[in-house]
Amino acid sequence: MAQPEYLRIAADLRRRISSGEYGPGDQLPTLPELCVAYRVSETTIRSALRLLSGEGLIETRARAGTRVRPRPPVHRMAADRYRNTTGGAPATPYTRDQGIGWSEYRLDKRFEKVEATPELAALFECEPGERLLARHFVFYDNDQPTQMSTSYVRWSDVAGTPVADPINEPWPGGTRAQLGSLGIRVTRVTESFTAAMPTEVEAAVLRVGAGTPVLRYTRRHVADTGRIVEVAHPIVRRGDTTVVDFVIDLDE
Repeated sequence: MAQPEYLRIAADLRRRISSGEYGPGDQLPTLPELCVAYRVSETTIRSALRLLSGEGLIETRARAGTRVRPRPPVHRMAADRYRNTTGGAPATPYTRDQGIGWSEYRLDKRFEKVEATPELAALFECEPGERLLARHFVFYDNDQPTQMSTSYVRWSDVAGTPVADPINEPWPGGTRAQLGSLGIRVTRVTESFTAAMPTEVEAAVLRVGAGTPVLRYTRRHVADTGRIVEVAHPIVRRGDTTVVDFVIDLDE
């Protein structure tokens, strides 16, 4: 069966973008020019461009035409990113992953008290209905949103403390430092990763095309007593520019 024309055109434009023939910020030919070049109707060209826009490769703006979207740099999430930082400028695992300074870091936040759903209760290893503080975050590298998450902590641990007040975010040292300020010593962090296409909300918040995959992961901070004291579920990052590094030491 012959490939639909719009898929063939999208594949050709995708190849030309990948090769650098059309670089980040470059304007694509106009609709009439593309119609002539590919000898198809405007409807077919629009279908091809809509596909590439959904993949996050191009963007169309009124009176500005269609341009190749700048591709954010790749960021590596190091295996040791949760280790404490001693001395130096304020930092969190996020700023270290992004390679940015404190002045380049911005955080949108919203806090609310919730009850543990059966899913959250299983992650916390607690009873459904336990009171939690849900902290909704959007992380910015300068003005670019690159990560979003909902982090839950036990209300019994944080009630009446600075950790429960969003005015204190971002907190130098991140969640581990916050819990340490409450006398809770975190000795283990677990993470579980999945990949999927973004929801409408995720695509809008992270400013990615519907065709750009995202990396979702669940993180748990575990205290030295074995008690789970924080669950971030989920943390979401764009998948095409995130590399997760693991270090596995093996006995000789």
